[in-house]
Amino acid sequence: MQASVLSDDGSTPALGKARGALQTLREHDGILVAFSGGVDSAVVAALAQLAVGEDAVACTARSETLPAAELEGARAVAAEIGIEHLVVEFSELENPQFVENDGMRCYHCRSMRLTAMYEAAAARGIPTVCDGTNASDPGSGHRPGLQAVDELEVASPLLEHGISKGEVREIAAALGLSVADKPAMACLSSRIPTGIPVTADRLDRIDQAEQLLRTWGFEQFRVRDHDGLARIEVAPAELGAALDPAFAAAAQLHLRDLGFDHVTLDLGGYRTGSVSPASH
Repeated sequence: MQASVLSDDGSTPALGKARGALQTLREHDGILVAFSGGVDSAVVAALAQLAVGEDAVACTARSETLPAAELEGARAVAAEIGIEHLVVEFSELENPQFVENDGMRCYHCRSMRLTAMYEAAAARGIPTVCDGTNASDPGSGHRPGLQAVDELEVASPLLEHGISKGEVREIAAALGLSVADKPAMACLSSRIPTGIPVTADRLDRIDQAEQLLRTWGFEQFRVRDHDGLARIEVAPAELGAALDPAFAAAAQLHLRDLGFDHVTLDLGGYRTGSVSPASH
């Protein structure tokens, strides 16, 4: 990790903001970072490690909604940063309000996830829990999870210092983090349209379906589960590959084997929140 970039007085505005966040984090005796391994939480974890050293911990919550590949990725990024990585386990499916999958599903999920973080921090005697909410998040559509962040008084250094998503990626690149260009990855339940219950079987088949797309080399994609109909979204630049007859045949075969009744390709391409209430 190229920490020296944060001491360069002639650097960009984004790095100036990162130095401000670093100074804020140095005011804490210990920090636990809610850590997915994505670019936002990776930058916060890197800054926390620079701020308080061994008193910083990156914590990933493992549950049914976490894609299998993401946990391994989080472990690798934590090792790259040089921060201790802790994994806690919980189940959103134990919460009937989450399973119901109404417009507040993300609120229930984030509340449970962050509560698990606070419990892990308390067990370690760590006073501060941080997350990777950035300055672009509040205006990016239906985001009830941010209500949980506010209610639980989680520290959000990127948001506090006005660091946008683009600036987060710039800071990550300057620090030499491998996830600087990593596409956004939401939890698996975000693939299930509002009103369709979240079940272990649906989450498992979505995860396996997306592993297939990853194997075929797709980078920005989602498999939406419309109660048995798989709707594949890929980035516009990757649409040509999705139209390859060989891939179409493989997707049809393997996704039907996973339990989907129908397999479709969305010609509108990948877009965030396409099954959230704001998208209906």
